[in-house]
Amino acid sequence: MKLLLKIWRQKDAKSKGKIVDYPLDGVEEDMSFLEMLDVLNEQLINKGEEPVVFDHDCREGICGMCSLQINGEPHGPDRQVTTCQLHMRMFNDGDTIFIEPFRANAFPVVKDLMVDRSAFDRIQHAGGYVSVNTSGNTIDANAIPINKDNADDAFSAATCIGCGACVAACKNASAMLFTSAKVSQYALLPQGQVEAADRVQAMVAQMDAEGFGNCTNTGACEIECPKGISLENIARMNREYLSASIKG
Repeated sequence: MKLLLKIWRQKDAKSKGKIVDYPLDGVEEDMSFLEMLDVLNEQLINKGEEPVVFDHDCREGICGMCSLQINGEPHGPDRQVTTCQLHMRMFNDGDTIFIEPFRANAFPVVKDLMVDRSAFDRIQHAGGYVSVNTSGNTIDANAIPINKDNADDAFSAATCIGCGACVAACKNASAMLFTSAKVSQYALLPQGQVEAADRVQAMVAQMDAEGFGNCTNTGACEIECPKGISLENIARMNREYLSASIKG
């Protein structure tokens, strides 16, 4: 398979970037998208050129690091897969593929295709945890009865890997789907009820402070999310936030 890759190259956050063309031959349809980029980088290194910088880690669809904008879509044309799970059989011989970093003010470019998503970490740190008494009075979590529907919804919310596809897909660069998933996974469980009001207010405040946009219910976030996180979580977070504001 022969391809023309149009890749965003940018030296650092302060430098001006541009699209650079890279013809690539010998791409196999069973390669993952990242394996294809590995082939390109090997060729660039052999020619004494600087390889393309992109983020990756587990390559198993779990860590969320491999976040790329491919032909205008976060993680590319397939559905409910991360970039590392995207295979070249989704493309055709002779295709031109545009590869860019996720675009959001809150995700500044580090270099080339790598962006800084530490804004997500700060939202999580603001309230995405449960305080547990470890002074000898601990209770086995499995001993607490939980409604199965709530448990299932909490587990579904917890599948969010924090890749940022929701932000990249949103015309407002909103982080509502990510934040609501982190709020929901605790709000649905009894262990999370103690700090529920403080949690949702703190996480929403941090989300706003990071410069993410607001939600206008376009729904692109759910469609592009590799884990299929539901928009219902945003509705739940709004209810949690309203309730916390009234009680406060």
